[in-house]
Amino acid sequence: MATHKEQLLVGIHAVSSALKSAAEDITWLRVIADSRNRRVREIESRAHGSSIKVIHCDAAELERLSGQQRHQGVVAGFKGSNVMGEGQLEAALAAIEGIPLLLVLDEVQDPHNLGACLRTAEAAGVDLVVISKDHSSGITPVVRRAASGAAETLTVIQATNLARVLRLLKKNGIWLAGTSDTAEHSLYETDLAGPLALVMGSEGKGLRRLTAELCDYLVRIPMAGTVESLNVSVATGVCLYEVVRQRQT
Repeated sequence: MATHKEQLLVGIHAVSSALKSAAEDITWLRVIADSRNRRVREIESRAHGSSIKVIHCDAAELERLSGQQRHQGVVAGFKGSNVMGEGQLEAALAAIEGIPLLLVLDEVQDPHNLGACLRTAEAAGVDLVVISKDHSSGITPVVRRAASGAAETLTVIQATNLARVLRLLKKNGIWLAGTSDTAEHSLYETDLAGPLALVMGSEGKGLRRLTAELCDYLVRIPMAGTVESLNVSVATGVCLYEVVRQRQT
């Protein structure tokens, strides 16, 4: 079983992604004995090649471990050393090569939204993701499944005090661009090409007051229809890829 320092990776995609990018963090693997699933057999073979302890069990054992998650015949224990506390922020910033691009998520509570944000962040080349530790979803098995491998590869800082982290980012020369439906300037008329942390608010409430006040500027996504706002994971994708576009021009 996973200890308090471990999390579970549930399902073929999550385990396979971790084997590719962070095999050293996998502490054990449980697979259904005599599985006929080719992908499960490939995962088992790669685990043996990485000297990971493989345990054969029945479906009932995997169902007990995975709870409501669809295990597909494979579950693994994962240390998740890429998920850090805010005390490691300075070292994480120092390790970034090139122009930093960060994503800050202020109290995003839905695990599917958080996972989708991580997936987009990894695809867009984000160097570091900061999530608030309290009143937010943690990096749970549901988040890992929704992130499709990104939760095992991205560097994630869990901030006990988000305001303190934002001040530290500014001290390190990173501009903070917050998102708000009431911002004066559009995303598309704002220079986002420099060292940047994109700050996204929670579902429904958006950015907290102090978080918004600490941002260097606020931007909005133009809305042409009747809906007032986008889902946070969709809005994150729109904003991140505008940053990517600006950096490529």
